[in-house]
Amino acid sequence: MFDLGWLHVSPPHAQIAEGTVVAVIVRHFGFWSVNFCRIVYVIDEPRRFGFAYGTLMKHAESGEERFTVTSGQADDAVSFEILALSRPRHPLAKIAYPLSRALQKRFVRDALAAMQRAVRV
Repeated sequence: MFDLGWLHVSPPHAQIAEGTVVAVIVRHFGFWSVNFCRIVYVIDEPRRFGFAYGTLMKHAESGEERFTVTSGQADDAVSFEILALSRPRHPLAKIAYPLSRALQKRFVRDALAAMQRAVRV
């Protein structure tokens, strides 16, 4: 899910566990940036799995992002949810606020499409 061509996570097979630190490497607007995050909690329930990460000080944004997959109780329906709460931290992110939001919307769109490709039978 996190190898979108223009966005990668390193290490690519990081353990989904509380405390795991990853680097989100993004190619955007003609340059690369690296933003660091730490998994702050994991959801591991019979019908729901997910995790949330918080941004670290070297991240352009300040906030948290949660990814959750839920399976239906009465049917085979599966849902995927991304919840993000953030605000610009880095001065360039503050100046380019509309571009930052556009990039976040692109991430959601591309992550949802990647999840759909991953679960197609």
